[in-house]
Amino acid sequence: MLALRLARGSRPLVQLRRLLVATASAASGFLLLYVLAQATAGSAGSFPQLLWALVPLAVTVQFAVAVARSDPATRPREGLDAAGLGPVRLTLVATISTAVACALGSAVAMAVFLHLRGDVAGLPFDGAGAELLHADQPLPVAAALTLLSLLPLAASVATALVLRPHARPAPQTVLPWGIALTACGLASLAYAGPGGAGAPAGWALTAVGLALTGPGLAYACGTLVQAVRPGALRLLAGRALQEEAPRLGAPIGVLCAVGAGALSAAALRDHGGLQVPLGPLTAPAAVLVVLCAAATLLTSAVEVHQDRAATRETLTGIGAPAKVLRTAVTVRATALVAVCLALSWGVSQLTSLALTR
Repeated sequence: MLALRLARGSRPLVQLRRLLVATASAASGFLLLYVLAQATAGSAGSFPQLLWALVPLAVTVQFAVAVARSDPATRPREGLDAAGLGPVRLTLVATISTAVACALGSAVAMAVFLHLRGDVAGLPFDGAGAELLHADQPLPVAAALTLLSLLPLAASVATALVLRPHARPAPQTVLPWGIALTACGLASLAYAGPGGAGAPAGWALTAVGLALTGPGLAYACGTLVQAVRPGALRLLAGRALQEEAPRLGAPIGVLCAVGAGALSAAALRDHGGLQVPLGPLTAPAAVLVVLCAAATLLTSAVEVHQDRAATRETLTGIGAPAKVLRTAVTVRATALVAVCLALSWGVSQLTSLALTR
């Protein structure tokens, strides 16, 4: 009940973020139901389709966690401890809010899916997707509910793990593991080929590896910005980038993985080896992945901007010009964009070599 009251009293921008989480959850849930419909129709590639459908689910979970972290209602504030709302209770509130938003999206996905199949009559476009969604086959309700519960459950568990009180590790310590997982993913792609059953696992390992590598790369990028006799501007930009690396690194890595996947898909299309793992819903699924990855990075950037408000006030109070602060932000953004483009291009070249060998 407390989580619902906090959600209802939030600002419009926070409500918009939760609405976007529910929308992404609805789209991911619809993809899962589509794969289930394919399986009931006896499609031979239903299991690889399920693996590919887990990719939008994963980026949706990441987006939901980012929204939960940036929610002002879940941040420790003065006086809340005395009211019994310590870090553990606030984590529980964020977990419940995330579960409610994702469950709402799953419910919308189920309603839209049944409506397009023609199982719900009396509405516009009733049965418009009957052939695509195999309305001639019965839909197993238990399996559908199980698939739709995956996203709320995964998002809730991820939110609880991320927001639990714990010491944050240094970003540079996770860099070797990320490189190792990325190498394993590229090796899996080379072994499976573009249409192999192991291709989703290879892409998943590559994406996870890049997500783990992201914080270390962002930290190293901050080190390079302030290298070789830095002035006050480069010192400010580099130190801030190093502080922001733990929060911005993982979204940057995932966005690099998405960019590398897009470039690799373009290369495979030129070589005639492009696959459509989700049939006619492949393009909408790809758009969903791109939008969720970009929204996660934008939400994390907003969270970092909020956390650095006190630092900006201190710098302004000691006479730092506002132009210097804006220029430092531009330097950080430029450095990150350059690293992202280079990393995406490099990984796409390696994956293209592995898949077109």
